[in-house]
Amino acid sequence: MAEHLILFSVLLLSLLASFVSGQVFWSVNCGESEIYTDSNLMIWTPDATLISNGVARVVQSSNKISTVLDSLRVFTSRKKNCYSTSVTKGEKLLVRASFNYGNYDRLSSPPTFDLHFDGNFWTTVQTLISGANAYEATYVAKGDSVSVCVAQTKSGQFPFMSALEVRSIDSDAYSILDENRALFLIGRISYGASKTLRFPQDLYDRIWVPSLAGGTKKVTNNATFVDSTGTNNPPSGIFENAITVDSTTESLLLATISPTNTPVYITTYFSEVNNLDNTGESRSFRFYETTASTSVSISQPVSPPYLSMIERHLYNYTVNSITNISLISTTNSDLPPLINAIEAFNISEVLTDGTDSNDVGALALLQTKFDVLAEWSGDPCLPAPYSWDWLNCSNENPPRVTSLFLNGFELSGELPDISSMDALEIIDLHNNSLDGEIPNFLGTMTNLQQLNLADNKYSGPIPTSLSKNDKLKLTVTGNPSVCTSGKSCKSSPGPGTVNSSPGSNPTSKKKKSSMLPIALGTAIPTFFLIWVAAGVFIILRKKKNAVNHNTPVAKGYTTGGANVISGGGANVISGGGANVISGGGANGNSDGLHQTGEEMTNVNAMHQIIGSPSPLLDNSGQTSDMFEQSGLRRNRIVEYDLEEKLEGLNHGLHVHI
Repeated sequence: MAEHLILFSVLLLSLLASFVSGQVFWSVNCGESEIYTDSNLMIWTPDATLISNGVARVVQSSNKISTVLDSLRVFTSRKKNCYSTSVTKGEKLLVRASFNYGNYDRLSSPPTFDLHFDGNFWTTVQTLISGANAYEATYVAKGDSVSVCVAQTKSGQFPFMSALEVRSIDSDAYSILDENRALFLIGRISYGASKTLRFPQDLYDRIWVPSLAGGTKKVTNNATFVDSTGTNNPPSGIFENAITVDSTTESLLLATISPTNTPVYITTYFSEVNNLDNTGESRSFRFYETTASTSVSISQPVSPPYLSMIERHLYNYTVNSITNISLISTTNSDLPPLINAIEAFNISEVLTDGTDSNDVGALALLQTKFDVLAEWSGDPCLPAPYSWDWLNCSNENPPRVTSLFLNGFELSGELPDISSMDALEIIDLHNNSLDGEIPNFLGTMTNLQQLNLADNKYSGPIPTSLSKNDKLKLTVTGNPSVCTSGKSCKSSPGPGTVNSSPGSNPTSKKKKSSMLPIALGTAIPTFFLIWVAAGVFIILRKKKNAVNHNTPVAKGYTTGGANVISGGGANVISGGGANVISGGGANGNSDGLHQTGEEMTNVNAMHQIIGSPSPLLDNSGQTSDMFEQSGLRRNRIVEYDLEEKLEGLNHGLHVHI
């Protein structure tokens, strides 16, 4: 029963989060392989199925913090490594990345590396020997995916990630934010709270850290419920407590700000903890900025309401010297200032729109076609110089992809149309298994200067737009079926035909198969003439024997006319009446007779003509049934037997086949 209640709670909370806070509620437990549900009933997805690069590690037992933060994924290769998920373009997001070094490598050397999001530089992560770092950004997505990447910046210091969270938030939250910029969290504090507050109390899963500032005291709200409806939709739990000072003569220090080029956004939350209508008292205060020389008010008076709340903001705020931001009571206030919660952010520079959309679209086609390329995510070119390892980019805005280096990536099949990458100057695809005809679209890429298609499986003619481009360095060697200069491509290669580039000398299977009719046409008449000659010789021999029947037979001679056809050398007639015909043709040309003789007497030679290794070989390396297709059987080779031949001459020339 308890298990069912937990499952129901998880489903209900997940549904509630999705309904209230948007479409994305993505929690990644880096370095893990199993799903985990934490005490807040949030489901953490293992990253083993999300990213193929990197190595899973765990922290030392003495540095454990939580189940989620005690595992990590370390990246020892590539310029940058990214986690990505789909979002809706224009959606407002909260993204949080966490890092717990925990001396996982036992080197006691926490690394430093860069953190990126959507092609933008985020921050330099300086990890700790113990304890975790967490970084949070709030911004509006400019594309249909969000990516968070870590990039190595120092030799021997490998980036890693422990946890990643992406949350949708309502569009009216932090509406003061310029949609072309991001908010980088400095701190988020729930004053006077006794524990951290986050989801499900905060549907955006903002993490509110408890704090009690020095020189202040905690006060508890008398209200049982506070309506927290407001611009940023804070959780009502942050209004259960507040901090204040002892008297109206004291100031309540909120923050100390140092001079910086980065502007600050501060938002504060206030709710009265007592029903002042019953006491007849009042509480009123202002924001002041105080430097070494001056102290001036920077706001109108603030009077927190009871049972509800108000927000006050400092946006795009900068200072020229160290400045304290404080709350100071107005002269007519009966009670000192108080505050319930505060958030402080750095405001980013203008966010990039990313790599040119034409290039991004074409790269997506490559990644869809070739699985090995799908491992890369994040912006292909940005931030510079952290482009994907197999491409180069220009420095313009937006950047363009100028080079593709995909040699040796084991790509196979046909190349998709990437002609929209019209800024490409170099395409290197050599040492793969790409096939089909060389794509015509490559000839339309006007900026292309080098195209290396060597050592693939391309076939057919080279498009004239490539072969006649004097400004293009084209390499197609190692593609045996490509028709190059000096080789005709008027007709498409038939089955078994192999075209090659200059310098290669492949054997044409089609030509081999066409030799069969020639061989048979030569062999049959020759065979017939030999038997006629043999018959005449034997008749004459018999007549001679009839006259000289007492003449002894010389040792080593045969007693009859045996026709022995063998390969090799000039025509030789040996003694004993045996016609020993060895290969040799007119004017020293040995091909014709040599080939014919081997076809008729040697099964191995027959295989060279008919059953030679070819595409018709089966898996065992044996020839196929091409013999049957040719009207011949493998074992139907003419055998010669002297006595049978002689007998055949006397009885109508019966030949055993």
